Amino acid sequence: MKVERINESTVRIPRTGDMNVEGRVFADRNLFQDIASDPCLEQVRNVASLPGIVGASLAMPDIHWGYGFPIGGVAAFDMNTGVVSPGGVGYDINCGVRILRSDLPLDDVRAQMEHIVNTLFASVPSGLGSRRKELTLTDEEMEEVCLTGARWAVKRGYGTDGDLLHTEDSGTLPGADFRAIGPRPTERGRRQMGTLGSGNHFVEVGVVDQVLHPEFAAMMGLDYNTVTISIHTGSRGFGYQVCAESIQQLQRAGARFKIPLPDQQLVCAPLRSKEGKLYLQAMACSANFAFANRQMITHLVRGAMERIFKDSAHNLGLTLVYDVAHNIAKIETHEVDGKPKALCVHRKGATRALPAGHPLVPVDYSKMGTPVLIPGDMGRYSYVAVGGPKALKDSFGSCAHGAGRVMGRKQALRVTQGRRIADELAHQGIVVRAAGESTLREEFSGAYKDVAEVIRVAENAGLAIPVVRLRPLGVVKG
Repeated sequence: MKVERINESTVRIPRTGDMNVEGRVFADRNLFQDIASDPCLEQVRNVASLPGIVGASLAMPDIHWGYGFPIGGVAAFDMNTGVVSPGGVGYDINCGVRILRSDLPLDDVRAQMEHIVNTLFASVPSGLGSRRKELTLTDEEMEEVCLTGARWAVKRGYGTDGDLLHTEDSGTLPGADFRAIGPRPTERGRRQMGTLGSGNHFVEVGVVDQVLHPEFAAMMGLDYNTVTISIHTGSRGFGYQVCAESIQQLQRAGARFKIPLPDQQLVCAPLRSKEGKLYLQAMACSANFAFANRQMITHLVRGAMERIFKDSAHNLGLTLVYDVAHNIAKIETHEVDGKPKALCVHRKGATRALPAGHPLVPVDYSKMGTPVLIPGDMGRYSYVAVGGPKALKDSFGSCAHGAGRVMGRKQALRVTQGRRIADELAHQGIVVRAAGESTLREEFSGAYKDVAEVIRVAENAGLAIPVVRLRPLGVVKG
């Protein structure tokens, strides 16, 4: 594939053949070495051929191969001529990250880290097919969750109004319609509220070990040695089932609308069509389920810390810094050819990054922009950043969502055969618990890019401004 380097942080895939726009990959020369050997570049080009795409088919520095769209892919579509594609959102709809900060003394946390990790592991159900035995949602409750998201949880005492202020879209994605949901997703989801799931999902206790932008760090309460808790999960089996059923429905629609596809995993429907609208309604239900799920887990985490430190979450300073989605399609207004235009922005393994002064930035963050949460791997570090000065212009207000894999799960299991990852992490001073040893081997640090390289590219490209680095102390894996 012919590529052209535009600058030190961006590569261009020229428009050829059926491409309607060019491709653009945010990567420096070092990161691009791995990207160039991954089929994700072909996926960037394939996405560029979809009807109604605007600007360019984009890829964040954490890009790697995914279903249809690459993970780390961003694409915006004209509301009149464009399409919506489940492959541009992913199976785990509104998989996302939230970070809590605390007033807990670092020495006290270190002294009890094994107890903290074990308590969190016992408090938050994790692993494949994990369920909450004590909470089964009725159909009426499932509908309310799908329509109101995190507000459902806060209304029932599982959080505060402050949590909603620091959640993307205030924890409720508009446009949901429970009538777009079939019985199977509802059945799968009714006992999974407040569960972590499996794979790369986690609850992580960390500490701010580098302050890169003191002013913005202070606005978020993330001073040096501040203890944090990060939560990474999504819409569980509910969202997965919605995606699977939507793909089947849109396959029929694609044939009816005769949309040429370079890859059948890019199945899609016009945004104006009945099928396209139904998918957006069902996707919004799933996104709201995920917002409620992370809010419920936050409640469980706060309860666990209250029991350990024998004080209230309020007195422990356990407040939400921010919650961001990174598998979602949203109707947003962006400037196109000098004019504001409504677009459907797909972010698949990418997070929203809005600069200071944008109307969608929470009031208390208006002088810095939306927090951008970029987890790394469980053996190194993660970053909190804010939206950069070029994000709106160059990436539809988007940035990377994490480190990005360089190794598939099967390969990771092969290369870690015989290794005890928990023991290796313990030697680094990191306590870890997981539902199974195989999960730890699939998620070992070597399976991921160095997130410091990802954040460096994002900063150089103007997509994000790094604020703090977080180092893991204890991790609960799905």
